[in-house]
Amino acid sequence: MLSALLWLPALGAAVVGFLPGNMNTTKLRSVASVFAAAVFLLNILLLTQFDTTNSGLQFQEYLPWIPQLGLSYNLGVDGLSLPLLVLTGFLTLLVIYGTGEGIARPQLYYAMILLINAGVAGALMSQNLLLFVLFYELELIPFYLLIAIWGGKKREYAAMKFLIYTAISGLLVLAGFLGVAWLSGSLNFDYSAITTQDLSLKTQLILLTIVLVGLGIKIPLVPLHTWLPDAYVEASPATAILLGGVLAKLGTYGLIRFGLQMFPETWSIVAPSLAIIGTVSVMYGALTAIAQKDIKRMVAYSSIGHMGYILVACAAGTKLALIGAVGQMVSHGLILALLFYLVGIIETKAGTRDLDVLNGLMNPLRGLPTASSLLVLGGMASAGIPGLVGFIAEFLVFQGSFSKFPIPTLLCILASGLTAVYFVILLNRTCFGKLDNATAYYPAVKFAENMPALVLAGIIFFLGVQPVWLLKWSESTTTAIAATLPVERIAGIAIVEQFEK
Repeated sequence: MLSALLWLPALGAAVVGFLPGNMNTTKLRSVASVFAAAVFLLNILLLTQFDTTNSGLQFQEYLPWIPQLGLSYNLGVDGLSLPLLVLTGFLTLLVIYGTGEGIARPQLYYAMILLINAGVAGALMSQNLLLFVLFYELELIPFYLLIAIWGGKKREYAAMKFLIYTAISGLLVLAGFLGVAWLSGSLNFDYSAITTQDLSLKTQLILLTIVLVGLGIKIPLVPLHTWLPDAYVEASPATAILLGGVLAKLGTYGLIRFGLQMFPETWSIVAPSLAIIGTVSVMYGALTAIAQKDIKRMVAYSSIGHMGYILVACAAGTKLALIGAVGQMVSHGLILALLFYLVGIIETKAGTRDLDVLNGLMNPLRGLPTASSLLVLGGMASAGIPGLVGFIAEFLVFQGSFSKFPIPTLLCILASGLTAVYFVILLNRTCFGKLDNATAYYPAVKFAENMPALVLAGIIFFLGVQPVWLLKWSESTTTAIAATLPVERIAGIAIVEQFEK
């Protein structure tokens, strides 16, 4: 089944890419949608067969590939990767369905989206370090093309900046993995065969730092974030959804899988620093978002802040914090997808993203009432209002992190209040007020155009009132991962003292 999740979208990319050139855009989108829907249904089937009481890998597949290099075709999923796998399949289907019929070069466009799905799914399922890096880098060229071809006015600059940063990210992660394998004397890169226990704490710390910097670029975290605003803003709404909802999750997933889980002892040394970096990212994202005039750039900076919550939770490493981190990954992907999709509708219908120009979109006759109402819901979810999916994820992160890092947690709670500030600014200026009678006659938004946003809003609300459907898949796995860390922070202090000696 896991191979089908990997190769079906790859096959779809090949089929769409080599279809006759005279096929119209609607038919191409239908073909791409069929493949994306099949992948998503396989994800749902995987959910129904997943054993939530089993903390280990399930549905494993193994084939030797290049044993001389330690590379094997080793796939598996657990409670950490499964929710992100389903999120990837869902957002891919939503992006393809929500793409307008006037898209240029549709064959290449849909082929790249399906190829991204294959690459991200492969990375989430990979249980071999080299295989993970292979898929980790596979989506680099498709994303580059999506930004460079279908992006905004500065798309070439944004695409090249994205390419350079993410290429460096992959090289650093690869260097860390090679160092772990070679220094531990292992010729096998299978995750189950890799151990860092025999390495000195100094060596572990160097290798962990290399891996964390590489993953920090992909997330991204301050100060490694500078590619994000340009890429998100210049990318089309569909590409921005995939960048924030799918690509960034490879970084946070790797943070737990290849940071916390592979270096449990050394993690206690770097955890305080990571908590500080996460808090800085949260505060920076919130404060910078407040200062923006472009609503798309505002949402982009808000993403930096919300990813910082995940780092703080991972640094704490408690059961509640880790399950909250997984919940935050999923909720962030859903909320960001809703916000970027609605920003795309507003830009298409109103012709601008400028807060100083937009006004009165809630007008029921000449405005964009449905899109504006959904934008209000998206802003409330991002601000962590109870009853929506953002609340439960952030609440678990704060509750699980407070016992380990009380001051960073309190600052993150303060930043969540700042989230409400910039979304109130956004909603007050765009949705409310009086329309300009001379210019504001916006085209109506068809029901089919609103459908992806309505589906996202429904899921955000449902998971907010029934959070067990979000959290139950990860509970056993995150509990097992938390058990590998020192129970008390004093254990981490002892490790630091030993390292200093």
